[in-house]
Amino acid sequence: MDAVIAFTSGSPSPTRFYYSASPSIRVPQSLSVCGPWRGRGRPLLALRHRSQTQATAAAAGAAEVSHHDVVVVGAGIVGLAIARHLLLHTSLSVAIADAAVPCSGATGAGQGYIWMSHRRPGSDTWELALRSKQLWEELAAEVDGQGGGGARERLGWMRTGSLLVGRTSEELDTLEERTKVLSQAGIHVEFLSASSLHALEPALSVGKDGGAMFLPQDCQIDAFQAVSLIEKTNNSYSSEGRYREFYNDPAMSLIRSEVTGTVEAVQTSRNILYGRKAFIIASGAWTRSLLHSFLEPALMLDIPVKPRKGHLLVLEKFDKVKLNHALMEVGYVDHQIAKPNSTHMASESSEDELGALSVSMTATVDTKGNLVLGSSREFKGFSREVDRSVVQCIWERAGEFFPAMKNVSFDIDQNTQIRIGHRPYMPDGKPVIDFIPDLPNILIATGHEGNGLTLALGTAEMVTDMILGNPGKVSHSPFSIKHRFSG
Repeated sequence: MDAVIAFTSGSPSPTRFYYSASPSIRVPQSLSVCGPWRGRGRPLLALRHRSQTQATAAAAGAAEVSHHDVVVVGAGIVGLAIARHLLLHTSLSVAIADAAVPCSGATGAGQGYIWMSHRRPGSDTWELALRSKQLWEELAAEVDGQGGGGARERLGWMRTGSLLVGRTSEELDTLEERTKVLSQAGIHVEFLSASSLHALEPALSVGKDGGAMFLPQDCQIDAFQAVSLIEKTNNSYSSEGRYREFYNDPAMSLIRSEVTGTVEAVQTSRNILYGRKAFIIASGAWTRSLLHSFLEPALMLDIPVKPRKGHLLVLEKFDKVKLNHALMEVGYVDHQIAKPNSTHMASESSEDELGALSVSMTATVDTKGNLVLGSSREFKGFSREVDRSVVQCIWERAGEFFPAMKNVSFDIDQNTQIRIGHRPYMPDGKPVIDFIPDLPNILIATGHEGNGLTLALGTAEMVTDMILGNPGKVSHSPFSIKHRFSG
């Protein structure tokens, strides 16, 4: 999990926005731009045999040994959700390790979409998204039934509905076609003309040729609140000896049995975590480099997940634009590229080749009343720097849809937060959820890119079924390693 940085006006240093469900966790209050994963800047240790590790640990005199059924590496929303599902639905014990803390990576840098509007029925991720959304709905209903502020207070849950908007006749044709397809798949969806859209969102301007596709059942959550709730659930099993967290403790190597060759443990910077049943690698954009460090050359597996940097602009208590629903321009779905100060669009293939910037308008309002604008995509490695030109481009792109913003002077240093995260991008557009060939107790769950929040609960259910050998409610075949990657 990589670091997310949020810059606030009046704050001389970047600040981590993080809700800890465990009072025992010591959470740093500020981040350096280079990020918190101390082990990421140096080569990690290779997969090792037990005697080698014991000798190293003895020399260091610091490694604590603990035993668990399942060890999860990565405490983003996917890793935490997997731990939660295992704790709730099995009798297995779980340990989770991370080089940083929850919400310091892509999880904390998103807008919280739990949407179906930008998905296509019949695609490889459709059934997983449908199932995962259902699980989020069930969790929200359960939290509502517990009182205490309900799902809005504890999850940031809002049934905002989603509007996928277009401004040209070509985009309108696309939206009409998508409306028909989603309707045939049983989704409650409406096509809106420009006039109907204006009645719903008076601040939005799409021109006479524009319109939108409206899904009234789509929702959004607050990642920090959702993670806090999941952590609270997980930590409730600590007293039973079934759950432990190892934060700010990067994974360094895997430990194999000298007799059977089976992976027995994960060695972190301070601990050796034995796993009797399975190890889950859910480390997002860092998965590729971790696997290269973990695996011997003979077992080399190249999963081409890579970081796709994104900026989000948060305008605190911004009252110049009033939104009634969450919005996204249709170009976001197609991953089109809007170059700064230009209306030119390019294909995604050129983005990958040239490293071009992609900016598409997305707009939501969070439970605190802040306007959250996005969204950028670019391949910049693990760069942590805020690019002010990208933030300016996000502002200008939003202004093309919200005319009132053109009359507002924008100062990046006044009442703003800039969120930066690295989405775990996969070239074929779908996650990897599978056991590693030749290492049958190590399972990979990564590559969700910007869909980590939406797909987290469905992924967690799928991973649990795979560990137990149960038939899943959703097939994991589309996300398998076999035939997708070569070493």
